[in-house]
Amino acid sequence: MAASGVFARSDGEWMLLHRCVSCGELSANRIAGDDNARALVRLAVRPLSVAGHARRALVHL
Repeated sequence: MAASGVFARSDGEWMLLHRCVSCGELSANRIAGDDNARALVRLAVRPLSVAGHARRALVHL
């Protein structure tokens, strides 16, 4: 699984979007307290145009 992006749910909880490198399946997991904050910010500010699969996943969530 490779981190693809982050998004916030309607209740304000942040989620991490992962994509399987072998099959392309997308999954979302809650952000944990020990996650690297700098890496999360990098994912959050990455344009969705760079990660087209993240944009498609967000439409379906």
